[in-house]
Amino acid sequence: MRRFKHTFYLTFFKGFNEYTFFCSKNKWRSPTAEYLYKNHTTLKVRSAGISSSARKLINITDIGWADSIFVMENKHKQYINEHFRDQLGDKTLIVLDIPDDYQYMDEELVACLTDSINAHLNL
Repeated sequence: MRRFKHTFYLTFFKGFNEYTFFCSKNKWRSPTAEYLYKNHTTLKVRSAGISSSARKLINITDIGWADSIFVMENKHKQYINEHFRDQLGDKTLIVLDIPDDYQYMDEELVACLTDSINAHLNL
């Protein structure tokens, strides 16, 4: 597939945008975000963690696959910038500022994620 610089054109041809959510261990925050958006009609999503003990560990494919990347904390952004600088290209990396204070699908976590992500995606 021919790569376009602008997401609008790429979205037109693919029919959806691809987003990856990252947290530390891929146990609570990023899997919750993935679950919330997995059935959205114009989005494709996946999640991973940056810690070596993550349920699903971040890899080069996760970075390359995504049109844009959401991270929960600044430390996740720093990690990705340090370890995947060459793969990031001009991808948008968004820090949601959601601390590791919640369990999977916690009501408050769901509200924080949906409010923040929907605002960034204009949903």
